[in-house]
Amino acid sequence: MVDSGVDLEGVLLDVDGTLTVAWRPLPGAAETLSWLRGSGIPFLLATNATSLSRHGLVSKLGEAGIEVRVEELLTASVAAAAYLRTHHPGARCLLVGNPDVADELDGIELVEEDAEVVLMAGADPAFTWESLSRALRLLVGGAALVAMHRNLSWLTEDGLMLDAGAYVMGLERAAGVRAAVTGKPAPDFFRQGVELLGVQADRSAMVGDDLEADVLAAHACGLTGVLVRTGKFRPETLRASERRPDNVIGSIANLPELLGGSAQASS
Repeated sequence: MVDSGVDLEGVLLDVDGTLTVAWRPLPGAAETLSWLRGSGIPFLLATNATSLSRHGLVSKLGEAGIEVRVEELLTASVAAAAYLRTHHPGARCLLVGNPDVADELDGIELVEEDAEVVLMAGADPAFTWESLSRALRLLVGGAALVAMHRNLSWLTEDGLMLDAGAYVMGLERAAGVRAAVTGKPAPDFFRQGVELLGVQADRSAMVGDDLEADVLAAHACGLTGVLVRTGKFRPETLRASERRPDNVIGSIANLPELLGGSAQASS
């Protein structure tokens, strides 16, 4: 059952596992976005996906029948660029991950050697033994470690895959450093999200399939945490958690009901 009538003014929505799985739309995803627009509820897709630029994400989601605009996306790579401009202005950065994400790193100098910052994107085939070893040597030599996120896994059509968090943890241990994280679950990411929504944190929700990085992390920042039972959701993870989400719904299709409406009526 879904409790209805949760009174909120803005919504942050995870993408992978919440709206799509392996870029295939989950039932009700497009209808729910349509309902939010029709109801005048501002929303952002708040994602740690780093394999595509925002324009690439718009195109990919459009192919799945989910129409969004670039300005409706908040990504970990955009947050990383903002963090680097503020905390490491002018620094030379080694990007570990898909080079396509460089399009989102406006004003950041990317280098292959003598980097002052190691910037970890999401895990992909560019995460090789050579690239990670190069990163390790830079960190031991004094470079800072910045991670777009520290997700441990994500769900693909082939099943769960290791994500960047596993490699970030390894580099932290090997080099004796601690990564600064710019995407979820970093508090600044959620603060940036609600600021862009133009609402207060306690009037906003974060909807996602990752109990820790999406839901509980947002709750700790004052947002309402809504967990969906899709994507990487596992009942045993929820049962084992000492902290509870504010709400648990079957899927994104149930969000309008939670907020007191009906997606079917507006689709």
